[in-house]
Amino acid sequence: MSQSNANLDKSGGAIQAMFAGVAPRYDLLNHLLSGALDISWRRKSAASLELTEDARVLDLCCGTGDQALAVRKRGGQVIAGDFCLPMLALAKRKYSRHSVRRPQGLAADALALPFGDDRFDAATVSFGLRNVADLGAALAELRRVLRPEGQIAILEFALPEPPWLRAPYLLYFQRILPVLAKLVSPRGSAYSYLPSSVLEFPQRAEFVEHMEAAGFHKARSRDLSGGTVCLYSGAAP
Repeated sequence: MSQSNANLDKSGGAIQAMFAGVAPRYDLLNHLLSGALDISWRRKSAASLELTEDARVLDLCCGTGDQALAVRKRGGQVIAGDFCLPMLALAKRKYSRHSVRRPQGLAADALALPFGDDRFDAATVSFGLRNVADLGAALAELRRVLRPEGQIAILEFALPEPPWLRAPYLLYFQRILPVLAKLVSPRGSAYSYLPSSVLEFPQRAEFVEHMEAAGFHKARSRDLSGGTVCLYSGAAP
């Protein structure tokens, strides 16, 4: 499924600028364009982790913080990292409304995480890994900071496999969604970039192979919402 990404600028500066531009309307766009299914996807990702009260969890590419808050409800202490500072500022504002098990937000680059080895019991990434310049390096960093048998849950968009669903999905995804996004947010370039970034990204078995190459075991994929989203899970050996 993976194609050349030569036409996609995934340099750090380009990704930061793109998501900084859409940050003020990011939550509205996510809920609107997914029909609020993004809330359910994040809950399922969090629920796939078996967490104790004192578990240390990393939510990487945290965006405006919704995944970190979904994990927080499951227990544990959540560190939420992102390298887009306007996104992180919005996330920290959300976290400040909570007095118990408040996630801690900090600046973090997926390709060079500011943590020591074996630091976390679990990690989550939601709709962020397709934006990194080096997928293998990002997965290796996640593996490095997880303790032995530490769990990982990754959400990413996917192309539905049933032909009857694929055609209308592609019509919405490639033609309608970017137009709606620009109506809501004039700087919604992230949603014009979205279809291309998803179509070139490794999916299902191919992404599982990337996880295994980075050192994860028990890696598997699970389709959500008809295969428009995949939940990937695995563990550090």
